[in-house]
Amino acid sequence: MNENLRARDAAAIGEIGKLRFSPLSASRGEGSYLFDADGRRVLDLSASAGAASLGYGHPAIVEAVTKAARDMAGASLLMYPNANAASLAERLLELVPGEAERRVWFGHSGSDANDTAVRAIQAATGRSRFISFIGSYHGGLSGSMAVSGHTAMTHTLTRPGLVLIPYPDPYRGAFSSADVLHYLDYQFATVVPPEQVAAIMIEPLMSDGGLIVPPPGFLEELQKRCRRHGILIVVDEVKVGLSRTGLLHAFQHEGLEPDIVVLGKGLGGGLPLSAVVGPKAIMDHAPAFAIQTTGGNPVTTAAGLAVLETIVNDGLVGQTAKRGALMMEGFRQMANKHAMIGDVRGRGLAIGVDLVADRETKQPVAPTVTAKVIYRAYELGAALIYVGLAGNVLELTPSLLLSEDEAREGLDILDRAFGDVAAGKISDETVAPFMMW
Repeated sequence: MNENLRARDAAAIGEIGKLRFSPLSASRGEGSYLFDADGRRVLDLSASAGAASLGYGHPAIVEAVTKAARDMAGASLLMYPNANAASLAERLLELVPGEAERRVWFGHSGSDANDTAVRAIQAATGRSRFISFIGSYHGGLSGSMAVSGHTAMTHTLTRPGLVLIPYPDPYRGAFSSADVLHYLDYQFATVVPPEQVAAIMIEPLMSDGGLIVPPPGFLEELQKRCRRHGILIVVDEVKVGLSRTGLLHAFQHEGLEPDIVVLGKGLGGGLPLSAVVGPKAIMDHAPAFAIQTTGGNPVTTAAGLAVLETIVNDGLVGQTAKRGALMMEGFRQMANKHAMIGDVRGRGLAIGVDLVADRETKQPVAPTVTAKVIYRAYELGAALIYVGLAGNVLELTPSLLLSEDEAREGLDILDRAFGDVAAGKISDETVAPFMMW
C-alpha cells in the first residue's frame, strides 16, 4: 500500500509542491497520530508543520465544518458576508491585542497573508522598504518570499530595497544583540533613510531558520527604534502563534506591541486559513485590493472559530507550556547520552534540537545525519521534520493536545533513533530520497 501510494504520488503530483522527510504515506489521522498506508500508527511530532493544531479529527472541528458545509452560506467572502467569517474576525479582534480601530483579512496560508500584509502596508504608507532577518521564512508566494531571508529561497531574489539583518543566535553567537542593533543604526544613518522603511517583519521565534529563541530584550529594543522612526511592527505568528509557545501569542514573551499580526497554519486546525489583523487605515486601504475568491469562506472560518474556542475554553495555553517543558527537559537529559545533541531550545511545544558534529566547535552535523535520525524515528513510529540554515535542527511542533504519555513516547523513540544512527544502522543511500538540502 505504501509503495503504491508513493508511486501514484510521484506519477501525478509535481515535485515543486513537495517537502518529504520520510516514506510516511498517510491514509488517515486520529488525535496526535497518523496512520501509514499499511495501517501502522505513527506519532506525528510535527502536526503537519504545525497546521494540525488540535491534531486530526478533533470533534469540535468536525462538528463545525460539517454544519458549515451542510448549510453552506456561499463560498466566497469576497462577494457577500457570512456569519462564520464575521464571528471569527470579531473573536480575533478580542484575542489579539492592539490599539485603535482594527480589521481582519482572511486568506488560505501564511504565504498569502504575509504577501497581502506587505502589499497593503506599502500602498497605505507610501513607503517602499522593509526590514527582515537572515534566516526568516515568511511564505512561498513571490511577495512573501521576497521579504524572506532563508537559504532555501536563494532561487528567488529579494524585493528591491529590502534590508536583511542577522537574527542573534544565543547558541552560536555570530552576532550579539548589540551587534545587530548597532548595524541597523548604522544602516539608518547611512544608506537606509528610516523614512523610506514601511515595516519590519519579525518572527518572535525564528522557526525555519532553526527554532531560534531571541536574546532577552533584543526584539523590544528593535521595536523602540522602529517606533522612533514610524516603522510598523509586523509579527509573523504563522507557525508559533495561538498558544503553541505557552502563551496565547508568541510575541507576548518579548514585550512586543505589534501593529500587524499575521496568523496561519494552526488557525485552521488543518484547513487552509490565514488572517492578517491590523489597523483600519491599512486594512481598509482600498476595496478589492487583496481579493481571493474562497478566502474567508464559511467552512474554513467555522474551523478557525472552533480552534480558537477550544484553545481558550480547554486551557491549552497552560497545557502547551507544561508539555513543552517536559519534552525539553527530556531532550536535555538525553544529551548526556548522545553527543550529537548540541542544544535544546524553544518555547512550549515549539522545540528545536540542534545536532552537532562537535560540541566544542558547535559545527552542525551534515544534513544526512539529521535525515537519518528522522528516518529512523519514522521506522520506530514517529514523524518529524528538520529546519535550520544548515539542515541540522530537529523541529517539533506537535498537536497542542499532545498528552504526557504521547510526549514520553516521542522522547523514547528519538532516544532510540539517536543511538541507532550513531551506531551506523542507517545508510546514506536509505535517506537520499529525503534530502532537502
